[in-house]
Amino acid sequence: MEKKILFRAVIEVLGKPQEHVDKSLKQFVEQIKTGETYEVISEEYADLKKQEEQELWAGFAELELKAAAIEDLISFCFDYMPSMIEILEPKELRYSDTDVSQFLNDLQAKLHQVDMVAKQIKFENDQLKKSMSGLLNNYILVLLSKGNLTSEQLSGLTGVNKDKLEDYLDKLIDAGKVDLKEGIYFAKNK
Repeated sequence: MEKKILFRAVIEVLGKPQEHVDKSLKQFVEQIKTGETYEVISEEYADLKKQEEQELWAGFAELELKAAAIEDLISFCFDYMPSMIEILEPKELRYSDTDVSQFLNDLQAKLHQVDMVAKQIKFENDQLKKSMSGLLNNYILVLLSKGNLTSEQLSGLTGVNKDKLEDYLDKLIDAGKVDLKEGIYFAKNK
C-alpha cells in the first residue's frame, strides 16, 4: 500500500543512566524502522541532556515518516507516544462521516484500554500501600517491644525518612498503639 501521509514526530526518552537512555532511544527508532507500517524518511538525534535537580537524562529524536492512512498515524500516536506530531503532506485531508465515526470509536476503545490499565495500577498501588503500612506498623511495634527508641533510631532501623516516619508514628499514637515522652517512643501495653 502506498504511503501517502508524510509527517514529522519527536520521540523522547527519559531515564538513567545516560548510556541506557541513548541505547533505548536508538532501539525505539529502530523498532519503528523495521516495521512495515511506517517508512522512516529521516532521523535526527539531539544530544542527551541531564535534567536539573534530578539524576535523569533526556534524549529525543526527530523523525520524518510516511504512513499509508490516517489510521496508521493515529496508531503511531498511541503506540509511540510522540511529544510532537506534524502532518506535512497532504495539505488537506477529507473524511466521510463513517470514517470519522470509526476513528472516534477506535479512539474510545483505546481510551478505555488506557483507563482500565490506570485503574488496575491504582488498585495494585493501593494494595501495596496497605500491605506496606501493615508491615511498617508491625515492624515498629516489634522494635518498640524490645526497647524505647527515638524517631531517628526508628528511621535508621526501618529505612523510612524521619519526617515521614514521625507522621506515621503520630497515627500510631492516635490509634493508641504507641506513646511519646520527651522524644522517646514506646509501645503501649494493652
